[in-house]
Amino acid sequence: MIAIILAGGYAKRLRPLTENKAKPLLPIAGKPIIEHIIDKLIELKEVRKIIISTNIKFKPHFEEWLKNTGYRNVEIIADNSRCEEEKPGAVKALTNITSKINDDCIVIAGDNLFTSNLKNLVNLFKEEKYPIIALYDVENLNLAKKYAVVELDSQGRIIEFKEKPLNPKTTLIATCIYLLPNQTLPKLEEYVKKKIGNDEPGRLIEWLHKQEPIHGYPIQGYWYDIGSLEQYEKACRIFSKQPHHSIKAETPNIITS
Repeated sequence: MIAIILAGGYAKRLRPLTENKAKPLLPIAGKPIIEHIIDKLIELKEVRKIIISTNIKFKPHFEEWLKNTGYRNVEIIADNSRCEEEKPGAVKALTNITSKINDDCIVIAGDNLFTSNLKNLVNLFKEEKYPIIALYDVENLNLAKKYAVVELDSQGRIIEFKEKPLNPKTTLIATCIYLLPNQTLPKLEEYVKKKIGNDEPGRLIEWLHKQEPIHGYPIQGYWYDIGSLEQYEKACRIFSKQPHHSIKAETPNIITS
């Protein structure tokens, strides 16, 4: 299995912090966001290689960071963009990478922070070999309006996937943590050719679940979406105060953009 971390954005809402630094390299609790993700991937014996998908502007920053880590089997692949207006989009960049891969993939957005172990998710994927996305219950219908809301049938198959619905039927949302079998990867090229959209991974899943069965798997623990200066600062405060497992119950378990 190949892991792909999407880190090619320019995070305009986090400026000036991201003017000259990629969002996944911003520190939280003493280490960059991307290291929190990689530490979760390292727990998975199935992952034999990690690819960081970034851009030409930030590639040297990731290379410098990587030199100072003990990580092995990590490759940095950059698109040719140097600004927001030039970027191909996360889905297009992902498609360019997966078109050269002959293996199953786990795809994670580079600004996802989560405390859940991914082993159960991967074990289910190994058994069933269908696409699976990690879900999270935000427990608030107003909050769910900001995300892609998911409905499942009794077997865990996604039967409805709606980006930012005005009237969500559930508080279960899709995170950008996807497990895609090798046989599904050509569908990404089909999606890009249809010119539905190159930048929002959620739109890809919204389209893909109508083409083939996709299942959802709710993860536990804490999940954080870092999308603004306010939310980044909030994440830093929560993580720096105490270990994740001892965060007080009254503290919101989701940080939103």
